[in-house]
Amino acid sequence: MTILFSLQLLANGVCIKDATEAIYFKLLSSEVQVEINNQVSILTTTQLFMNNTGSEADIKYAFPLYEDASPINLRWYVNGSWNTAIFSPSPQDTTLPGGGDPDPFLMEYLGDTPLFFTVPDTILQDSLILVELTYVQLLPYNFNIVDFNYPNDYSNIQSDILDFQIFHLTLVSERTIENINLYSHDNATITNTGNFAEVYYENYESQANTDYFLQYQLNSDELGLFSFSTFLPDSANDCDELGNGFMAFVVEPDPNDSLEIIQKIFTLIVDRSGSMSGDKIIQARNAANFIVNHLNEGDYFNIVDFSSNVTSFSDDHVPFNSSTQAQALSYISNFQANGSTNISGAFTTAISDFSINDTTVANIIIFFTDGQATAGITSTEGILSHIQSQLNYFEVNFLMIHTFGIGNDVNQQLLSMIASQNNGLSEFLLDSELEDLITTFYLRIRNPVLLNTEMTFNPPLIFETYPNPLPNLYLGQQLIVTGRYDESDSVTALFEGEAFGQPQSYTYAINLADSLVEDYSFLIKIWAKMKIENLYIEYFNFDPNSTQAEEIKEEIIEISICYNVLSPFTSFVGGGGGGFTSIEFDEELFDAEDQLITYNYPNPFGDITEIHLKVKEYYYGIATIKIYDMFGRLIHILEMNIAGPGDYSATWKGTNRSGIILPPGHYFYIISYGNYLEKNRMVKF
Repeated sequence: MTILFSLQLLANGVCIKDATEAIYFKLLSSEVQVEINNQVSILTTTQLFMNNTGSEADIKYAFPLYEDASPINLRWYVNGSWNTAIFSPSPQDTTLPGGGDPDPFLMEYLGDTPLFFTVPDTILQDSLILVELTYVQLLPYNFNIVDFNYPNDYSNIQSDILDFQIFHLTLVSERTIENINLYSHDNATITNTGNFAEVYYENYESQANTDYFLQYQLNSDELGLFSFSTFLPDSANDCDELGNGFMAFVVEPDPNDSLEIIQKIFTLIVDRSGSMSGDKIIQARNAANFIVNHLNEGDYFNIVDFSSNVTSFSDDHVPFNSSTQAQALSYISNFQANGSTNISGAFTTAISDFSINDTTVANIIIFFTDGQATAGITSTEGILSHIQSQLNYFEVNFLMIHTFGIGNDVNQQLLSMIASQNNGLSEFLLDSELEDLITTFYLRIRNPVLLNTEMTFNPPLIFETYPNPLPNLYLGQQLIVTGRYDESDSVTALFEGEAFGQPQSYTYAINLADSLVEDYSFLIKIWAKMKIENLYIEYFNFDPNSTQAEEIKEEIIEISICYNVLSPFTSFVGGGGGGFTSIEFDEELFDAEDQLITYNYPNPFGDITEIHLKVKEYYYGIATIKIYDMFGRLIHILEMNIAGPGDYSATWKGTNRSGIILPPGHYFYIISYGNYLEKNRMVKF
């Protein structure tokens, strides 16, 4: 089972002096740098703030972070130096400065799951602080279209004009990029060569009041499987003993004319208890209408709705046609919110409709609720046991139950476990997201092409794969799998499942890298992120106070801190100067024996820095300087001619090998000549 998260990306952060009185630092500028490699996005957002509050201040930085993005680095520049936050094995402190009820506009802006970070420095009056946050994310995909959204509307916090706003996105894709557009902003510079695209937008002296929305389309004929892998040197991976190889692949069935869509037997369970009153019941009606209007010919369906009592559209599933469609829409229009929440009763009615079900079709329940069970069976264990007993009694096999929790009062453990125990997906969303998320989700699953999917490898070199178990394959959707390996070779991936009750399989060839591939260093973060998500689902299968839950929690914390990927149980806390989150190379690699002395000046630097090297021994030849970014990707190579003992230097202008100016951030370099290696770090401002 996989937890899905609402499609909300990061926006500008807020430096909070007093949340009760709505006293915030002024945002002066915002810069967004995005690198997308085959739909894996690494985004760095940088904001410059000024303390214009009239006095020095201790602040908390808050960022409207949503759960589908995983932060991997946070740093700030103040009082002339960079500082990098470190990962702490404790949940973040969510209290806000001020002590009273926080500004409602602030809370609306931050959403349900913001990132909080207490800046350890006191910021002097009229001084500046630069904050930079980096995160990794898998971008959503639907029928060859990839969407990128960045809410850049800061009007809830301030209306002042920003000095500048910059948006810079680069895209590398194995599949041909047919077109790419920044629909939200005019006058962007866009280039597209087919497998590489770049978008650049800048605006000066303007308000931050428009969200960024970018969309690109991939070639529909280039489907199948794309694989990516990288193999770390022994010294670069000491987090576990799972092997030095990291890989991922993207699978998508080819939607050709001969591909048949598996029919569905479908039930929608709608919560209409009193807590669903107001806008939520309106959204529930709209979401139900949308699903009924988008069923396929040959599908069977029913609607179960519940509060204290349970009712249903029909005594059994009915075939979808114009007559049953009209009747169902009329039935939905009468939903009214009142009464208690009888979850167990709703599942009793819904499951009985699948009695001795046909497993050659897709058997699906979509269930959403906004509260705790208050009628019928109310305990988590009792409801889970009741669902399983009903499945056994009515001899229901291969039923997929997808659950949606709305708002803050929902029983997340219950919904996660219902989905995980019944081949389903689980998602938790805001009060205002019900209609959009349910409709988007339904469009994803409406056309299944492979059920009960399993995956094997020959030879069996790939392991620790996620998600686990695998979801079904759907038309126009992608399955992204990540895993580990400790031996490079050519591997055949076999995907097996059922279509129309008959075995169906797909085979793909994968060539595993035997050395470090800098461009695919993001795979390390993606694997850690997906394993954490898988463990977090497992965590909900136990009482939070149990030994099993505590062991899973400790494993999540260990992965989070070692791989530098934020988790529900970890947080950013104030760190020291310097520091970076790139792949750390073992000091044993750099056995310089005090023969080398290297530094760069200035550091931090703006446009140019000089990399200096002092050579003590008699050596004649070329010294190579390899410059890496914070993710361990090689971005530039310089050379020095060494002619015996002496001082040598090389100039780096802060660009990559193509001459493109790189964004501010942490970088490190490795100087090598003869048998000697030495590394050092530098900061571009």
